[in-house]
Amino acid sequence: MSSKDPRASALALAEPRGPHAEARQIDHDAVQRAARDFLRALGAEVDAEALEETPRRVADAYAELLTPQPFRATTFPNEGYDELIVARAIPFHSLCMHHLLPFQGVAHVGYLPGGRIIGLSKLGRVVEFFSRDLQIQERLTTQVADWLQRELDPKGVGVVLEAEHMCMSLRGVQKLGATTVTSALRGLVRDDARTRQEFMALTKRGSNEQ
Repeated sequence: MSSKDPRASALALAEPRGPHAEARQIDHDAVQRAARDFLRALGAEVDAEALEETPRRVADAYAELLTPQPFRATTFPNEGYDELIVARAIPFHSLCMHHLLPFQGVAHVGYLPGGRIIGLSKLGRVVEFFSRDLQIQERLTTQVADWLQRELDPKGVGVVLEAEHMCMSLRGVQKLGATTVTSALRGLVRDDARTRQEFMALTKRGSNEQ
């Protein structure tokens, strides 16, 4: 069914909520100056040819990592489907707000539909949208779940994120390969034991296939 189908309704994705993501304006010139000062403070020879373009590249990189791409999430009437819909192992990356180091992994996103279903690719897009922020994994997990619950009004929502954090792998305890798992369950995915068990089994199956 195309997005032009008269039975479809388009939902405009809201901006991420919370004090860390509202109306972010990136000042590229200021970021470049700050990056140059930062390199100098680290003892780097900022006037060396190899570092000449580094401040600009840093500004461009962080602007890309912190700029979500809005999209329109189109929903369609649910024609009687009453089982879980799960998109497994959606790759994502984000920036730890505590250290400005990346964390990356996979998201398993599912829902038990009510009156409407959403285009499958949009489950990946909503993960990407909220990941382009200064984040913690716990907040990212709940943002994705809350958005689906709010915009789709399903019978239940389940979101599981598995990620490796560079702030844990490269510094501090330096446990390379350690994975952090977070979950957010809503509605019947949380309250109905059979549905919850099915969803968690599907996410583990997706993990084992990586």
